[in-house]
Amino acid sequence: MARLNAQKPFLHPDCQITDTQFGRYVEIGQASRIAHSVIGDYSYCDRYADIANAEIGKFSNIASCVRIGATDHPLDKASLHHFHYRSADYFDDADDDEAWFAHRRSRRARIGHDTWIGHGAQIRPEVMLGHGSVVAGGAIVTKDVPPYMIVAGIPAVPLRRRFDADTAARLMALAWWDWPHERLRAALDEFRSLTAEAFLERYA
Repeated sequence: MARLNAQKPFLHPDCQITDTQFGRYVEIGQASRIAHSVIGDYSYCDRYADIANAEIGKFSNIASCVRIGATDHPLDKASLHHFHYRSADYFDDADDDEAWFAHRRSRRARIGHDTWIGHGAQIRPEVMLGHGSVVAGGAIVTKDVPPYMIVAGIPAVPLRRRFDADTAARLMALAWWDWPHERLRAALDEFRSLTAEAFLERYA
């Protein structure tokens, strides 16, 4: 029997999940922390991922120790410290600054379908990774990444395209990530054996 299913995510031990919606066949690695996010069908993260305020597409491949949507501190205030927005932790007669937390949650990171984010990479708030894009391990992504682009470095810069523009456009038009589970299974041999171009000749 398959380990993953459409009914509920497979959560490894010690995960912290807050206000998050999961799609079908999702797996969350050990000790990962996911908050205020949406994780699309078939997406997974490995151990110790930290994801906040993010919309993750389908079939996203997220390596261990990745940080997506890292929350920020108020640079324009007299102090950076969270005593003035997590105030209830410090003062019996003070509430937390809910406006600040609402501001944080509004700064969404958006990850496209069939993306790969390498070990230890960071995706900053309000950044969009296009469908099929790849982020090298250790990179810090501060700007949007076009579909099917590979980026690396600090800050991340484009290395090369995975495919030419026509092939990338045809893959996005095919949108195989929206296929039903049964059709994915029927095409499994072709996913395994064909190049992207040959796959498109067969199915586009």
